[in-house]
This record gives sequence, structure tokens and C-alpha cells, in this order.
Amino acid sequence: MYAIIQSGGKQYKAEQGRWLDLELLHAEEGATVNFPVIMVVDGDKTVVGAPNVESASVTGKVLREEVKGKKLISFKYRPKKGYTRKVGHRQRYSRVMIEAISLG
Repeated sequence: MYAIIQSGGKQYKAEQGRWLDLELLHAEEGATVNFPVIMVVDGDKTVVGAPNVESASVTGKVLREEVKGKKLISFKYRPKKGYTRKVGHRQRYSRVMIEAISLG
């Protein structure tokens, strides 16, 4: 059984017992969070929401409040003009363990 959830404007495939790195949630470490469910697949049974499945719920526990992603480098260069610009960025995520998926 798995569910497609929405968090931070993105969609994720959530399975019970697996963790996800989601866009930074402003929740304490150890807090329980609920997510809007877009679709649930249970064997041959598939339930698709319009836009959400109201009877379904996905519950997760925040394992780490903040996890940093890999470093991304943005480099701009104009030949023969003496212009270079280098900027680094590391996205911040929250690590969430999916505890329960229920199809009401």
C-alpha cells in the first residue's frame, strides 16, 4: 500500500515505514504531522481524489527538524568582460518517517 501526498507544493510517494526528505516543515523534532492525500493504491484498489481523498490519512513523525541537501553551484561568466559570479546554495529539508497510511 502506498499513497501520493502533497507537501510544500510538491507530490511524494509515501510508503509506511520509509522516510522522506520534504520541504522544510516548521515542526519540532518528534512531532506528528498529517498530509493531504491525493491518491491511495492498495493492491488492485486505487482511489483518486478530486483534488484530495477526504477519507484517507497519512501520518508521519519528524525524525530530524532540518537536513541539508547537497551543495549546488551557480556560476555565471561573460568572456572578455572580466565578469564572473559564483553562488552556492544548500536546500533545507525536514526528514519525516511515514508511520501510518489509512483508507478510512
